[in-house]
Amino acid sequence: MSSFWSWFIIIITIANILACFWLIRWTAKPRPNEGAATDTTGHVWDEDLTEYNKPMPRWWLNLFYITIVFALVYLVLFPGLGNFDGVLGWSQVSAYEEEVQEARAEYSEVYEQYAQTPIPELAKNASAMATGQRIFANNCAVCHGSDARGATGFPNLADGAWLYGGSPDAIKQSILHGRKGVMPSFGAALGTRGVEEVAAYVYSLNGREAPRAFVEAGAAKYQQLCVSCHGQDGEGNTAIGAPDLTDDAWLYGGSLESIKNTLVNGRQGRMPAQQELLGEERVHVVSAYVYSLSAMEDGAQ
Repeated sequence: MSSFWSWFIIIITIANILACFWLIRWTAKPRPNEGAATDTTGHVWDEDLTEYNKPMPRWWLNLFYITIVFALVYLVLFPGLGNFDGVLGWSQVSAYEEEVQEARAEYSEVYEQYAQTPIPELAKNASAMATGQRIFANNCAVCHGSDARGATGFPNLADGAWLYGGSPDAIKQSILHGRKGVMPSFGAALGTRGVEEVAAYVYSLNGREAPRAFVEAGAAKYQQLCVSCHGQDGEGNTAIGAPDLTDDAWLYGGSLESIKNTLVNGRQGRMPAQQELLGEERVHVVSAYVYSLSAMEDGAQ
């Protein structure tokens, strides 16, 4: 926050508190032109309900004074006046970090035990999987969904289709270090007709019907531009995260229009690294949870 806005907030805050104090003092004092406390204001409702000119009770006024004192003490101790941090130095960040450290100290022994257990074996531990599910819900569900079945642009983690491999080590590496996938745009290289042809060929790779002339022409162009990543038969490459085009798992949709859109505009996907946020021990647990979702055999890719 700039110095100007900091002072602006300080002045406005203090001025409002002082204005509240002045208003209470001003309304509490009797004024010469007002009648006695037993006089009425002249306002009458329902024929016999009369408003008297009486000051507020002393205890009520004292409550207002107490709130003003509380506000001043609070603003001295805690942040609230612009860039002033308060004499206690408290902040949301420091409070959060303190709670995190306390939680890690409390549960470190449990996570250490989990970390020493291989992922396939840990995936069979109901208590560990309950913990992994909570970690997943707090950190991964926003992209992959609470059921881990993903959405457009976010992989389904509950099936057997894996961009970078579904082995325990591959899953753990994806969560620890993140992934960055890039599908280049081929709109300019292929042209409108070429996009139609390659899209038809890719569409047909998992057994769907497409115009034969387009498929044959698209197959030739596929071998020129796409084979280096997706393989000669379109089965993908987990080493670089190139998806298998022969299955029914489509990250951005498998309709003909979606495939054409991918060819024309390309795709860029990013899985953020979680090592710094979660730590390796928690990543180990959530990796076991993700591994368990697809019910894969040990060592499966």
